[in-house]
Amino acid sequence: MGRISSYTPELAAKICERLAAGESLKTICSDDDMPSEATVRGWVIDDKEGFAAPYCRARDVGLDCLADATIAIADTPVEGTKTVEKPLGDEVTRGDMIEHRRLQVDTRKWYLAKLAPKRYGERLAHEISGPNGGPVVLDDVARAARIEAIFAAAKRRRDGDSGEDLV
Repeated sequence: MGRISSYTPELAAKICERLAAGESLKTICSDDDMPSEATVRGWVIDDKEGFAAPYCRARDVGLDCLADATIAIADTPVEGTKTVEKPLGDEVTRGDMIEHRRLQVDTRKWYLAKLAPKRYGERLAHEISGPNGGPVVLDDVARAARIEAIFAAAKRRRDGDSGEDLV
């Protein structure tokens, strides 16, 4: 029996609903009653019956679900066992699987930051300020001197001079 390959609005709605709930396309398409990932991606690329826009919205909402899941993972201890082989026999300890939960949270944070860096990425702000925290101001004479110093330093480097750069 072959996989589904025909687009229907009902099938598209099911896929979008599951994406919006935070499921991956890979997981959704692993079900026997779903088309392959390649088929769904083809529908998005071809914008089959306007599928691209709801698909993108569903993926976006799914990212919020994934972000919510990171909090749930971090807040929910998971008890498990850890076995370490020792010369006198295995040592079994029982406790919170913190390393596993940390990996789950870090993986989701990385994924979110890559797919939606403006929403979930690290925000870096660079500030350049002049004297006393004010704006940097260069008049034409200072700007020309600065450009001349840059060219002189570049010429020295090109000529192999190990003199100190003024830049």
